[in-house]
Amino acid sequence: MEQNFLNNLKENRGEKKSPQKKSFDFKKYKKNTINSLNDVEYFLNNLNKFKRFIKLHKILK
Repeated sequence: MEQNFLNNLKENRGEKKSPQKKSFDFKKYKKNTINSLNDVEYFLNNLNKFKRFIKLHKILK
């Protein structure tokens, strides 16, 4: 059993080719970055609104 495993390791060594590097797509990364920043901005704005609601709720309580 171990012998087969060791033989398979020796046989498969070097057969796998390294993946080709993909070209750098600046427009794609720029679009993804802008979308991520918009999501963060939206989240932070909602967080500020939530904080104001909590403060108002404490005052009215």
